[in-house]
Amino acid sequence: YSVWAIPPEGEVRDRLRRLMEGLRSDHGGPAFEPHVTVVGAIRLRRGDALRPYIAQVESVSRGGFFFQCVYLLLQPSPEVIKASAHCCSHFGYMNSTPYMPHLSLLYGELADEEKEKAIERVKALDQSICKLHFQVSTLALYRTDTEDKTLQSWEKV
Repeated sequence: YSVWAIPPEGEVRDRLRRLMEGLRSDHGGPAFEPHVTVVGAIRLRRGDALRPYIAQVESVSRGGFFFQCVYLLLQPSPEVIKASAHCCSHFGYMNSTPYMPHLSLLYGELADEEKEKAIERVKALDQSICKLHFQVSTLALYRTDTEDKTLQSWEKV
């Protein structure tokens, strides 16, 4: 399972979906809902409540993993870090690496050159994306089998 912070309905979520669709049309990859992973790959049964907080985009970046191909890096504010720490503590999850708040835009196995092209595409699709901030007031629990790269088995609980 994974706990996701869900961007609000309306302009913010629509804007993120447009970016994600634009990247998929250029680079492929599975479709998924815009989300910020609060806690990933845990075993649990129910979600947890939280106090609303603001998520602020810091930059467009790329990673070395399928699930962190191209993403929006979020400012690690005390509230963002606290939400992750609270969920980890509540569900007994131990992070093997420090929490890096991010909102994935594209999943995939791309060469670094392709990732850089995707980053430039994000900036072309939405020039002010690095100024985006939004309130997170909802957490959602998803069943996420990280072996399933098609995401077909993923479902909201």
